[in-house]
Amino acid sequence: MRKIPLLLTASLTLAAPGIAGQSDAVDKTTFHGNAAREGWNRAETVLTPEAVAGRAFGQIWQSPVFDFAGTAPPRLFASPLYLGSVLQRSGPLAGQSVPVAYAVASTGFAYAVLAVDRGGLSAGTILWRRQLTANPCQNGEMGSISTPVIDKAAGRIYVTSCRDDWAWDVHALDLATGDEAKGWPLEISHRTVPASVNRNGTTRFEPGQIYFQRGALNLSADGAQLYITFGPDQQGFLVSVNTRKPAIASAFSSMPRSDMQQGGMWGASGATIDAQGRIHVVTGASFASALAKRGIPGVYPESDGAWGQSILQFTDDPRTGLKLTGTYSPFNYCQTAAADIDIASGGAVAIELDPRRTATPHLLAQGAGKQGVAYLLDRSRLPGTTTHRHACSSDPASDGSLLAPHPQPELGTRGPVVVFGPYSDSIGMVNSAKSRATPARFSAVDGREFLYFAGSSKTGADFGTNVPPSLVRLAIALSPGKPAWLIRDAQEMTVTFQNPGSPVVSSNGGRNGIVWVLDVNMPRSANVFLPDAPGALLRAFDALTLKPLWSSGQALHPTGKYNEPAVVQGMVIVGTDRLQAFGLRGESARSFADYQPVKAATSAGLALFAARCASCHEQEGTGAPARTAIATMDRTRIVTALTSGKMQAMAEGLGAAEISAIAEYLKAP
Repeated sequence: MRKIPLLLTASLTLAAPGIAGQSDAVDKTTFHGNAAREGWNRAETVLTPEAVAGRAFGQIWQSPVFDFAGTAPPRLFASPLYLGSVLQRSGPLAGQSVPVAYAVASTGFAYAVLAVDRGGLSAGTILWRRQLTANPCQNGEMGSISTPVIDKAAGRIYVTSCRDDWAWDVHALDLATGDEAKGWPLEISHRTVPASVNRNGTTRFEPGQIYFQRGALNLSADGAQLYITFGPDQQGFLVSVNTRKPAIASAFSSMPRSDMQQGGMWGASGATIDAQGRIHVVTGASFASALAKRGIPGVYPESDGAWGQSILQFTDDPRTGLKLTGTYSPFNYCQTAAADIDIASGGAVAIELDPRRTATPHLLAQGAGKQGVAYLLDRSRLPGTTTHRHACSSDPASDGSLLAPHPQPELGTRGPVVVFGPYSDSIGMVNSAKSRATPARFSAVDGREFLYFAGSSKTGADFGTNVPPSLVRLAIALSPGKPAWLIRDAQEMTVTFQNPGSPVVSSNGGRNGIVWVLDVNMPRSANVFLPDAPGALLRAFDALTLKPLWSSGQALHPTGKYNEPAVVQGMVIVGTDRLQAFGLRGESARSFADYQPVKAATSAGLALFAARCASCHEQEGTGAPARTAIATMDRTRIVTALTSGKMQAMAEGLGAAEISAIAEYLKAP
């Protein structure tokens, strides 16, 4: 195991509501911002489109590289979380409330990272780290791959990890220290999930089967129930955990028997919880069944309790457990499930609207999924029964979602909205898939309601080539007394994503909206753990015009799949093989005193180095050469690296005089 530097063990206390020192900052405690998975930070006052497009925006800090597992490098499939105010009660920052970012890595480690410079400690310093498993699954590549969830009231972060024989442990870590809470971890495996806890048939966790826990964790409003999803290729499972005991309270399998392969709940967003406390999960298809060419019979369309390729709604009673209360299956679920064109790759978003504006104020949006299609549902009246799915259909107009009154161009009739084309019921698995992201919501100041989708349109016989649009905006059409529906509103045609995570939106209320997308920058089938894996790409777009505002270029390191940035308090925090943060460098760079002693250096060169370079070259464990090592290089070599070489991305927007000033500072005696 490779050790990491800059580790600070401190005793921390989260500033609780009502306690002096509590920050009004927006926290990110779960995937896509909140339990409803809206993907929207409404209270970002620093990052405006103009500021992000300006020269001052760029990388402001990064943590050391996270721990390896043997030779397996760390990758973040899980999205980083953030608390704006953590009160430290001991150590060098005792008595100070500081922002902290939380992350878990594929190698089976959890981390708390200082998010601002404070008290002589640099942003990016690791405050605590905890090894969750000594034997992470898949040779160290699947140790922890789902986004955790934070319970501020309990002072805990819930995290899962995989060990040994694909047993999953649920950890409850103290937000302050990373210590495990009493009674945890809780094992979820064939030893602990028998058929008796399943509320749908006789399915159980089977010995020898591989269950991925990729879906983000979610909590009930009171924090008493933790929801965990499993997939991908046998059956999907939703597991409800009582956090007070702790114990597995109940479970629900997507299929009623263990020999029925369908319905994995593997999407990165996990379960969605609406304002009424109802739980929603999207299920998928089976890659193995598609390869075996089992066709529509392998989808089990006539079987009671078979819920592959569907959206399921539940209530969760503390005494009786999970209860299925509503369902939806697309009109063509038979054809798409037979071809492994999952809808489960796209998560669901619960949306609350003013009932004076529409007859359907409680909406559920989902998509675009592997097929590239978006659905809008009235979650108070889901169209399916709780016994079985409807009969197979090939008529888009028969779909039970909320349809626009006019025909869809790609379908030639009424039907769901095609976000990424071309439309197909038979091609859409692996690299041919259109999207594996959850849409993000934004309400503009003029009252318009938008949803943003990230993926890629396709070309070629097998849809093997990505083409624009990769970012599409749909509007929610609202009319008093009438159901809502989706309209294709705008698309961005200059950028092509390879395999993006979910878009997130930041804004100040309905103004200054920005859409952020993290793209793994390689196809779905590529191995992200290879030493020469390309760095990820973070991009920003104006939410109203879809104009590209900024790109990270070569600044990011390789990352895992399907994660998203945390946009909080003027920072954009990205998980790669470490945490990397972006913001306005003129305001956020460390004090110049941190780079002393400096002899005969121009203040301009020092300032530029502090803003553009120091987060890598003045910090151990980043893999970048130290400033003192760069100082031994020829001046021409430094200038070339910044103008046309490996550091060109970090010097983006600088003129020749500014680059020269950096070189002069580095070469100063």
